[in-house]
This record gives sequence, structure tokens and C-alpha cells, in this order.
Amino acid sequence: MAPRQDGFWSWGSGYGATAAAAAKAGFAVTAVEVSDRADLSGELVRNVAPGSLTVHKADFYEVDLPDRYDVVCYWNGFGVGTDDDQRRLLVRIASEWLRPGGVALIDVFNPFVWARWDGDQEHRTPDAAAGYDRELDERTLFDPVTCTAIDTWWETSSPDQRISQVLRCYTPADLGLLLAGTGLALKRIVVGDRALPLSPHPGLGELLREQHEYLAVLAHEPGR
Repeated sequence: MAPRQDGFWSWGSGYGATAAAAAKAGFAVTAVEVSDRADLSGELVRNVAPGSLTVHKADFYEVDLPDRYDVVCYWNGFGVGTDDDQRRLLVRIASEWLRPGGVALIDVFNPFVWARWDGDQEHRTPDAAAGYDRELDERTLFDPVTCTAIDTWWETSSPDQRISQVLRCYTPADLGLLLAGTGLALKRIVVGDRALPLSPHPGLGELLREQHEYLAVLAHEPGR
């Protein structure tokens, strides 16, 4: 099977497992990761035939890529930073990276579920198979004014050494407002395993109570 020419770009690719899986499926994949995890993708790069995988250790706010792509993916990270930060990325997708007719697939944190988790605390015992080799605690708070979740982790033995991430959450309606002027439009959302058109869905339990994020499918605005 010859490598497919579909351009596929994965942001914040971490160790590169998802990017490698797409390459093994036959796609030409470009992955961008700012942390040292990018240095550990070498073994994956050597085993991606029939597609291809190129990994850039770079900041995607600043990276300069020569190509445009059929698909731009951003998994589990949209909402880190300010609204202006998100708009900067959206504008770059529309104007620099996405080919005409292409789509951007972006995970968006769902405020309905994160708000329900406000004040929750969980304890995790070591479980190497699940990725936890130490005893950990997690506490979640939700700010309803800024619509942000504050997710804090620490080792149980070191409660004074905590790491928090602040995650801006967007309803689909709020995401539509954020997109204004970026050159992109929201085409549909995927909640769990359901692809939904942009129409009223009263009582949609998956979005109200179950899924802490949804997938936004974006494309160029008509005429862009």
C-alpha cells in the first residue's frame, strides 16, 4: 500500500502514539509537540509504514510549517490559556494550515460536566497498567464566572507539591461565538459516539451529564 497523500496534522502530540497510529493507517502525518516527549517519538517514527510521520519539537503558536493539511487535530488541550490564545490558533488553522475542503477536529472541554465535578476529590493507588506508578490525589474545582475548570494533582506523600491546570470550557454556543472572525465555522459536534447537527437537542444527557469533552468539527467559513 502506497502512502496516502492526505495531510494530517496532530497538535500537542505527546509521545506520538495517536500520530503514529494514523501514519500506520496510511496517512502522511505531521505532529507538533513542545515538550521533551517529542524526543521519545523516534521509535514510533521508524515503524509507521505504510504512511509517514514527521515530528516537530516546537511551540504551535510559533511553528512555521510549509504545508497545508486535509485534517488538523487538537486532542485534549484546547482551552489551555485565554480566549485570545484560542483565537490565535484558530486563525492559524484557517489561514495557514487547513487546505480548502479540509476539516479541523478539536476536543473541547464541556462546562456542564466539569461544573458537576466541582469539589470532587479522587484518590488513585499505584496502577502501572493505568499509568499511575505512584499514589496520587486529584481535586477538581469549577469557576462559573470564568467558565474554567481547575484540575489539581499531587502525590499523596507530598501534599504541598501540587500541579494545577486551568481549562477554559466552552458550550457549543460559546464556541460558535469564539469562532467569529477566525475564518472557521462550527459544522457539527460529536458527543460520545453520536455526531450531531447544529440544531436544538433538549435533554441531551451525554452533553449534560456524561461526556467531559466533545469533538468540534470545524471548516472554513463559506467564501474563505
